[in-house]
Amino acid sequence: MSISLEDVNILLKIPVTGKVVAVENFARYTEESRSDAIKMVSKLLGVCIEEVTEEVNISKGLTVRKCWLNSRWCPKAGSRNTNYPHVECTARAYLLYLLSCTLFADKSGSRVSIALLKLLEDLDDVGKYAWGAAALAYLYRHLGSATKVQVSQIAGYLTLLEGWVYDHFKLGLATPNAKYMDYVQPRVCRWIQKHETMMNIDKVGSIRRTLDWLRPSEITWDPYVNYRDNGAVHAMAFYSGTLKYMDVVEPYHPERILRQFGHVQSIPDPPYRPLEAHRGPSANKYSVKYGFQQDNWERWRNHLLAPEVRGDKAEFEFLATPYYLPCFVKVSHPVITNPSHEDEDMVATTIDDNELLERNRRALDAHYDGWTSHRSCVRLSLRGKWRVISSISFREGVSVPPPPLLPLRHRNRTTATSAHTGGP
Repeated sequence: MSISLEDVNILLKIPVTGKVVAVENFARYTEESRSDAIKMVSKLLGVCIEEVTEEVNISKGLTVRKCWLNSRWCPKAGSRNTNYPHVECTARAYLLYLLSCTLFADKSGSRVSIALLKLLEDLDDVGKYAWGAAALAYLYRHLGSATKVQVSQIAGYLTLLEGWVYDHFKLGLATPNAKYMDYVQPRVCRWIQKHETMMNIDKVGSIRRTLDWLRPSEITWDPYVNYRDNGAVHAMAFYSGTLKYMDVVEPYHPERILRQFGHVQSIPDPPYRPLEAHRGPSANKYSVKYGFQQDNWERWRNHLLAPEVRGDKAEFEFLATPYYLPCFVKVSHPVITNPSHEDEDMVATTIDDNELLERNRRALDAHYDGWTSHRSCVRLSLRGKWRVISSISFREGVSVPPPPLLPLRHRNRTTATSAHTGGP
């Protein structure tokens, strides 16, 4: 499962097609880009060069502080300056503040990227950008970063993530909004947002265990059936390619989450290979770089999943082809909780027949060659014995043969870390 363009379109009611949200001139910090950014802010927000220069020096980098930006669109008491240029500057400042607090929130919580202001120069064009696709790419990237052990915070529009969780998982965490009007308000308004200052480790552990033990029937795989029947779901949901926000490019794989579109899930093709991949000693050294085809994006209707790839409509929500689950277990991690921290009966999945496992593994050999951009070490419970069944190198094109099927001691079980490959 994953957040799709369909989720973004329905939950937030913002466009998922249109012009790419990217500004190449401000991708990297240089003296030239800094000078251009100061001039742009001065022109588009109606602020003198000296004041902008001072603010950029304080904020450092190609950013300004939110408190400073807030003063640009919040008029002082008694102000009656309503000439047209002033109104335009105020509108740009407000939109920049809004975008930086929602779709593209960073971890600082106090700074705003100047690059976004370039996209607000012509206010008539603001609605022509694919803000939803950009927000999803940005969230994908930070979900990947947040899984690293050294990371304690996450960036991106977490209201989108929260709304998606409430729509798909029956965890009893959501508070319904009695004033919500379906098909009028964005679907994310169905719930009242909770503000928790701190979540203790016991509650986190409880949620993890609940997720690990969820049955397929306890998940709402396709909550948008009524929307789809009414034609409210955008065809872009089946686009297969990459999404872009500024210098962030993330792959989007709808073929890996077909059950969320009401189709039978089959074994997907191997994921897109990154142009570059680097795994450093710390989270900030981790990087994956994908290519982006502008032409494919602009002609997205030519890059939708073919009907034969989408497969048949599912008779029930979580229906999958026979070999899909063994494949999923082999290239992914079925549980969140570290098994060494749980009781001995905590298992990822149970396969009762060794012969079935061997038959499935032989049938899937052809598919594993393309998954070499993953690193996975998955443990299954076979008649009560934990065994390592696969190990695939993260490095491009280099695969490591699986070790022999030897029993492991229960007390020495650990979970492995998978490489983030972006997207669903």
